[in-house]
Amino acid sequence: MEGLSVLEMIHQGALATYPLIAFSIVTVTIVFERLWSLRNIVSRSLALAGGICPQLEKGAVVEALQVSKEQVDTPAGRIFTDVLARHARDSLEYLSDLTAEKRYEEIEALKGPLWVLGTVGASAPFIGLFGTVVGIIKAFHNMAMMGSGGFAVVAAGISEALVATGLGLAVAIIAVIFYNYFQTRIERIEVALTVASNRVLDALHLGRTSHGG
Repeated sequence: MEGLSVLEMIHQGALATYPLIAFSIVTVTIVFERLWSLRNIVSRSLALAGGICPQLEKGAVVEALQVSKEQVDTPAGRIFTDVLARHARDSLEYLSDLTAEKRYEEIEALKGPLWVLGTVGASAPFIGLFGTVVGIIKAFHNMAMMGSGGFAVVAAGISEALVATGLGLAVAIIAVIFYNYFQTRIERIEVALTVASNRVLDALHLGRTSHGG
């Protein structure tokens, strides 16, 4: 085992290292996908609300609805489109409840595969530890078979086993960091959507009161 490379260690510890490598690929994929999906949502939500509120205050709901439809690729655009499309036949109380329901649906959709990051963060160290335990058992078994002087030969086997723990910790650390980061970011998005929705509902109420809608 002298001169055993890290790649060879990973290959020999396939029982634990291969699943951890698969976890790392999944983690990196989810991280980049969520970074792309969550970009600019806060600023676009507040900007959309700021753009349609003056129209709603003047009673120009049709124009505001058209602006919202142009941004249905955003959570705020979808929420406001659904709400404004029903403004003529539903009360403000119902529209407020509808907004809350739509907002909940959007937030749950934004969380998407984040549960996978949480699962990887919790399980990767244990998978790595399992691989290490199995590797050490093999190492000491080889030592027992070789008798005296076997430890020098089996030391490389122990170092090979520890690779699984190191890999498991590395994957878990990355997964947990980004899991917490995305959870915090989604909380900010939820606050922004709540603020934007309240502004739109207030503007709609003002427009109805001012124009007898």
